Amino acid sequence: MDSAAFVSSSEPLAVVADETDAGQRLDVVLARRVPDLSRARLQGLIKSGQVHVDGAPETEPKRKLRPGEAIAITLPPPEPATARPQAIPLDIVFEDDHLIVVDKPAGLVVHPAAGHADGTLVNALLAHCGSDLSGIGGVARPGIVHRLDKETSGLLVVAKSDAAHKGLALQFADHGRSGPLERVYKALVWGTPQPLRGTIDAPLGRAPNQRQRFAVVSNGKPAITHYAVERGFPAAEPLASLVSCRLETGRTHQIRVHMAHIGHPLLGDPLYGAGFKTKANRLPDAVRSALAGLSGQALHAAVLGFAHPVTGETVRFESPMPAPLALLTEELTKLGR
Repeated sequence: MDSAAFVSSSEPLAVVADETDAGQRLDVVLARRVPDLSRARLQGLIKSGQVHVDGAPETEPKRKLRPGEAIAITLPPPEPATARPQAIPLDIVFEDDHLIVVDKPAGLVVHPAAGHADGTLVNALLAHCGSDLSGIGGVARPGIVHRLDKETSGLLVVAKSDAAHKGLALQFADHGRSGPLERVYKALVWGTPQPLRGTIDAPLGRAPNQRQRFAVVSNGKPAITHYAVERGFPAAEPLASLVSCRLETGRTHQIRVHMAHIGHPLLGDPLYGAGFKTKANRLPDAVRSALAGLSGQALHAAVLGFAHPVTGETVRFESPMPAPLALLTEELTKLGR
């Protein structure tokens, strides 16, 4: 039985450890042998008792294997999407039977969570797509394969079919190695990064003393951002800069933390740019007013490209800056005149 068939079947998948698996972690072996499931997903299945080794449940992902051991994996059926459909307007960029690409406005939460039981993108999608959304994401996140922060605007793809969900999840999980994944963000940052083009390779994890924040930590998950300064405002001694950020990985708050880490946090960022509040108060009235018009950080998901998980076609979408960001950019531009 192949792994693709397994993902949508209730029949367990059987894997037998061979000599090359000897001494290797259970989750590592399964991630290699069942490529349609991410290592994180497999770890969750192991811990929840869905993986048996030689007939006995195994709940320890780092358990070392011996040649000849038989492994059986059972994938629970998708949970029904029970979030409440709500007629919230959607800016739909593309849609077919398998997926939908939306341009999310700043201020819209992607999926229901504590403090946001409804009024989310998922509620809007349920109203638009009905029961067509993939159930693999569970009751709170049907069809969701990646996300944007509440105050980050821009492009986001959602799976409608389980086949699309599996294919998209794989592309995002392996950071584009299985397809032409492209994620480019436009950000307005304080000052000008030096050099003007570079790569930030710094692992991210929860901040030790502030769980709502993320930080660069030695034991964090690998995180890589490629940036390029597009222009400074004003040009002579830049107060701020427009920066293009290309994600190689996609960790929570990655661009916000990485830019703050190199000393250039995003304008309007309440978590990672609070130290620039005094500087913001000294801006000219028009710029300060435009900055106040943002609901949060000046960050927009401008480009999204990937391999269509069913047709294999490479698709690419672009989104212009939303009005509040465009206005702030315009007012910053005027400073150099």
